Amino acid sequence: MIATVIILHRAQLRLPVGAVTALLLASALSGCVYRMNIQQGNYLEGKTVDQLQVGMTRSQVRYLLGTPLVPAVFDKDRWDYVYYFKHGRQRRPEERHLIVYFAQDKVSRFERANVPNAPPQAPEQGPPVSKFPKI
Repeated sequence: MIATVIILHRAQLRLPVGAVTALLLASALSGCVYRMNIQQGNYLEGKTVDQLQVGMTRSQVRYLLGTPLVPAVFDKDRWDYVYYFKHGRQRRPEERHLIVYFAQDKVSRFERANVPNAPPQAPEQGPPVSKFPKI
């Protein structure tokens, strides 16, 4: 009879230890939740936006930048290009905005916000110059 009580007592102790172990393992793994990157809109590169010029037609702008993400509801002569990217663990997302204004179906002006300029091109150089005197 005493042996039966001891066996039951040990079995009752094993169950909570297993449950506690499983609970600790689950809580440790919950800190490793995958957070996916969120990317929305038209990706705007500086070199592409630098090609935009006043006087371009709507079809040229659409070919260069793609279809605008935000449809013009109140103003048909304004196209909004918006790009949004949030890395899974970052707090602040990256946002880029480009607004293109048209007059008589041609670009009259455009505004850009947070769209980087294209890096400057290195000037063409001739052959390398030797710093050592010829002997």
